[in-house]
Amino acid sequence: MSDQLRNKRALALPARLSRSWLFVNASKPELFPSGQTSDADSIIFDLEAAVPDDQKDTARANVVTALEDGMVGWVRVNNTWTHHWEEDLDALSGLPGLRGIMLPNTEEPEQVTLTSIRAGVGMPILALIETALGLENATRIASAAGTFRLAFGVNDFRKDTGIGDDPVALAYARSRLVIASRVGGLAGAIDGPSSPGAGKSAVSSDCAWTMKMGMTGKLVLSESQVPYVNNGLAPSEEDRAWAREMLEEAEHADVITDGSYLPRIARAEKIADLADSYGLWKS
Repeated sequence: MSDQLRNKRALALPARLSRSWLFVNASKPELFPSGQTSDADSIIFDLEAAVPDDQKDTARANVVTALEDGMVGWVRVNNTWTHHWEEDLDALSGLPGLRGIMLPNTEEPEQVTLTSIRAGVGMPILALIETALGLENATRIASAAGTFRLAFGVNDFRKDTGIGDDPVALAYARSRLVIASRVGGLAGAIDGPSSPGAGKSAVSSDCAWTMKMGMTGKLVLSESQVPYVNNGLAPSEEDRAWAREMLEEAEHADVITDGSYLPRIARAEKIADLADSYGLWKS
């Protein structure tokens, strides 16, 4: 059994609440221990974009060994139209450390359901939306059997559509994923990653847009960005202070003064629950 187990706080956090989803290159097992002990809420072993074709088999074997030996995480498998997809799922099925599958280039709901069945009935699937067709079918994909959350593959989406990187230009796509997630009864949609070289200021700015658009998670390409994403997508200090004040007031309130009171209490309770899940409520 490996002693490089997942960060205990992150391990206890339900994936529906995960803010930071850190990609780890499956062809580089020397990076696995650092990823496992990082503060990322969830880890994704990447068998697809990060791995050249001639290294797929080796990368797959690396992940199988890790998930058999005490490590835990999600795995981005290869595209459904490649033979690697079947080989990935067959190798991963039943592994104790497997938390779920990320499916790249999801364009049809049937892709999700087939992947979930092949990986093991009930296996949760992160459907990565990376094309115009995938976005057009987002609501159907969100409602498909096996879909756990939707994620935005923003870079490939931009290549497919020619849309620029300005947040306003991408607002429609993000909104579609947020609304589709709500219609499908899913947890919040996961936004695409910041540039790998982006620092605190840029990542924090990106997270502000993620929050404005109603998304609740973000893919991460660099471990150094994890703290900025976790902070940017958690209830702020101001929100936590407001929630504490509201909840303390509610303990002594005898009369509901207006129609906004109960909704404000509900929001304060939601902030408190989220902050507690992220280990921030008592800080």
